Amino acid sequence: MTAALTPDRRRFLTAGAAVLGAAASAQLWLPATARAAETPLPDGVFTLGIASGDPLPDGIVLWTRLAPDPLGGGGMPDAVFSVDWEIAEDERFRKTVRRGTTEARPEYGHSVHVDVRGLRPDRPYWYRFRAGGQLSPTGRTRTAPHPHRKGGSLRVALASCQNWQHGYFTPYADMLAQDPDFVLFVGDYIYESKPSAAAVRRHEGSDEPYTLVQYRNRYAQYRTDPDLAAMHANTPWVVTFDDHEVDNDWAGEIPQDPDKQSHDAFVARLTAAFQAYYEHMPVRATAIPNGPHIQMYRRLEFGRLARLNVLDTRQFRTDQATTQDGAESPSMTMLGAQQKQWLLDGLHDSPARWNLIASQIMMAETDLLLGEGKLWYYDAWDGYQAERNALLEEFAGIRNPVVLSGDRHLTMISDLKEDFADPDSDVVGAEFVGTSISSNGDQDQAAFHAQWDPLKADNPHWKVIDAHRGYHLFDIDRDGIDAQVRIVDTVVKPQATASTLARLRVESDEPGVQVV
Repeated sequence: MTAALTPDRRRFLTAGAAVLGAAASAQLWLPATARAAETPLPDGVFTLGIASGDPLPDGIVLWTRLAPDPLGGGGMPDAVFSVDWEIAEDERFRKTVRRGTTEARPEYGHSVHVDVRGLRPDRPYWYRFRAGGQLSPTGRTRTAPHPHRKGGSLRVALASCQNWQHGYFTPYADMLAQDPDFVLFVGDYIYESKPSAAAVRRHEGSDEPYTLVQYRNRYAQYRTDPDLAAMHANTPWVVTFDDHEVDNDWAGEIPQDPDKQSHDAFVARLTAAFQAYYEHMPVRATAIPNGPHIQMYRRLEFGRLARLNVLDTRQFRTDQATTQDGAESPSMTMLGAQQKQWLLDGLHDSPARWNLIASQIMMAETDLLLGEGKLWYYDAWDGYQAERNALLEEFAGIRNPVVLSGDRHLTMISDLKEDFADPDSDVVGAEFVGTSISSNGDQDQAAFHAQWDPLKADNPHWKVIDAHRGYHLFDIDRDGIDAQVRIVDTVVKPQATASTLARLRVESDEPGVQVV
């Protein structure tokens, strides 16, 4: 899908952030049908920008949310408003291919999710919204390749963990310039932590979010970051959540601190958090929450080149273990029986050359104990050993499984072993744990390596470990995956300098990853 940047494309990318603040000067179009008079709209309804997501060969989801007072509950009247949308083959909208009118409803925070179909595969489109005479920014998106296409290429950016209080989202400025076909975001889009006076940027509010309005305000604050807004406006996203979209280290319907949050209170919190998540993400109607439940695991196809399995490693897991014996118990599940079978079926019947698995948390082993014995993070797949090991055994019969993860706030790139207890067991896949966008801030690199480098001997499957902020960029074709670890020099200032820390290669039909 990826082609070299043309001069016109470069100009569009350069202008992307500026367009977010200059929507009123954009070209207007006539609505398809006349509408009856409505409650007057406040000014500035498109403050949260626009986004697209979950590309199909013939479709895309277009998103916006009307919010003139984004940190004050949205600021919209308690009424339904009509929103026109338009998608075209060119950024001047001379070749409009689809347009229509939808509703922004108060019960969904006046968010808009348009599931456009009837588009052509593997090509860019431009889109925009209009409400009450106000015009949104112009966005750019892209459809997936034709289902039967065997060749081509795909450029994917892997991101996770963007803590507003720890820094600016500067890696997105470099990501925008790299022009990926889509962004895969694997969790911790917001953080639920209390505001801190010592933070680089202070969270809104006075406490953690618990109610729907509080979660809406937290998402709205994050959406005002200019680099994040520009990345959403220029590239489709595929998203899933981890823990901080709700509560740190939650599992199923169990909070981090059940002694402080009753079951009923936490179910109410889950309900509010999932509702706000849906309202702010470019996802289909299949993700409309049902109370404290949301359908997030799903599968996307990119021709015969890649199948992407997006996991949900929070809603169906048993509570985290607290001992090594507990972590090895066969009763521990990360996915739940139904999702696990769905994943295995999708891997075994896949027609794709590359089988990508978006896992919020790290699958490869992290042994934190020097020398003999093991010490694991119980919140990661290490805390669910039996299920993880069973999956890795299945990987031996899967073509080119590659796991794309987040959560750790570190770059940790590894071979996946059939049995981590046996250093001589077969390599069955590769895993890229992406570092954070801003979480942990500008980390002390010398201190990190002093702590972690001695552990390499106990974790021989690690290929690269690092603690800079950034993201991973993948160029995928039939023969292999070329990966870059893209880092920035700072997130405590609004601008940063980006560079490539490492380059890696996964060869087709040769399990594992190699440093180039």
